[in-house]
Amino acid sequence: MQEYTVSISIVTYNNEEHIGPLLDSLKKYTKKADHIIYVVDNGSIDKTVEIVRNYDVVFIQNKKNIGFGAGHNLVIQQIKSKYHVCINPDIVIDNDVISDIADYMDFHEDIGILIPKILNIDSTIQILPKRDPKLIYLVSRRIHIKLLQKYRHEYEMQGMDYELPFDIEFTAGCFMFIRTDIIQQIGGFDERYFLYFEDADMGRSIRKYARAQYNPSFKVYHHWNRACKRELKYFIIQIHSMFKYMIKWRRKN
Repeated sequence: MQEYTVSISIVTYNNEEHIGPLLDSLKKYTKKADHIIYVVDNGSIDKTVEIVRNYDVVFIQNKKNIGFGAGHNLVIQQIKSKYHVCINPDIVIDNDVISDIADYMDFHEDIGILIPKILNIDSTIQILPKRDPKLIYLVSRRIHIKLLQKYRHEYEMQGMDYELPFDIEFTAGCFMFIRTDIIQQIGGFDERYFLYFEDADMGRSIRKYARAQYNPSFKVYHHWNRACKRELKYFIIQIHSMFKYMIKWRRKN
């Protein structure tokens, strides 16, 4: 298998609206780093598969939805690259951010995982870097009362300057740039999480070996879709994942 500087995995599930623009932007702007793109489809029933087949990517098609982490793991277990990027299908780029982060990581070998500044399509910032989840933090994001406000601010690291790089704990899953040797060493994503908290778990596992950094020198755009706040089934999945995370990491503290 050919070795690449950067491998990219994208897990899709009914993403016909966004997968084309993402793949177009990766093709247009990713120039300097030699790279390979994998798309793993989790049983889409819209036009996602039809759209992906028009692109020069390695396509893995599942018959059913096996989950976010399990989808990425199909790629992680087979790649030969220096860096690996997990990208959500609703991301879009407007610069060679993939190559630029690879260059940066070459000179900062103590960083194991990096997330860039993540912007809404209107260029406003998404507050995604966070501390490791705690129950009080998660409650503070659901119940908006003054008594809990300090916990939400602490969780979202709102005291930090988002225009400067800083170390983080919880790395947003929509765009994670990771050293391949580390992500393979930890075995990829924990597949006990079907959806939600797998990114928090990943960041916590990687930090055993290297730093996790937010760096606003690099940026991507994200069509943020908070499904868990709109649909009951996603909210229930999120609650299940939260308890799995809390039980797992309580045992390790």
